[in-house]
Amino acid sequence: MTRSSIFQSRARAVLLVLAAVWCAGAVQAAGPAAAAHTVPDTIAQRMQACTVCHGKEGRATHSGYFPRIAGKPAGYLYHQLLHFREGRRQNAGMTALLDPLSDAYLHDIAAYFSGLDLPYPPPQASTAAPAELARGQTLAQHGDAQRNIPACVACHGPELTGVQPAIPGLLGLPRDYLIGQLGAWQTGLRHAHAPDCMAQIAQTMTAADVSAVSHWLAAQALPANTHPAPPAGRSLPLRCGSAPQAAQ
Repeated sequence: MTRSSIFQSRARAVLLVLAAVWCAGAVQAAGPAAAAHTVPDTIAQRMQACTVCHGKEGRATHSGYFPRIAGKPAGYLYHQLLHFREGRRQNAGMTALLDPLSDAYLHDIAAYFSGLDLPYPPPQASTAAPAELARGQTLAQHGDAQRNIPACVACHGPELTGVQPAIPGLLGLPRDYLIGQLGAWQTGLRHAHAPDCMAQIAQTMTAADVSAVSHWLAAQALPANTHPAPPAGRSLPLRCGSAPQAAQ
């Protein structure tokens, strides 16, 4: 099954869940006789549609292509919802779901998932050779100064758990998802607010770099404190449109 067909099947599943939620609301409107079939009108209930792809409570699934969204910084989640709605990120199912939603509702969605404090699964076992993992660790922790590739920790926090308010963590993500997103930046399928620092970094990386850092990140255990770090109060190595307050 191709990645496109996976996305399409997941999008159909999401629409089925939304239809079920709508039907439940219609039953509720039918009167007291339908009371046993009603559902609560809460943000948690509405976000059940998201769990079809992103897993229970946004913890991710084993498919490898859908990221964990629980506990990510609210600013980051909000920006990604905007990017899907406005075409900077490509996923037909996400765009269809988000097209009718207001900015205020996108903030509500981001705040809900950001506020979930849930355990992470064990790291993925890596099949990469030791030399490839060592290269991935070097890129993540030190970068490659000769090729102007900054270390992942320079932006994503010393523990790689993200930085408030808008930089995501890189641990606890499936390897295939990491490879896919870096590849999307390389090919122009994914964009962020200009200046798009991640596109600049990804387009400097080779396919071997992408594989190495993705294998290494996916194999790392989470630290005891998995929360995003507080704002660093220092400049990022590159200007980033999604985090302008930290960039120079």
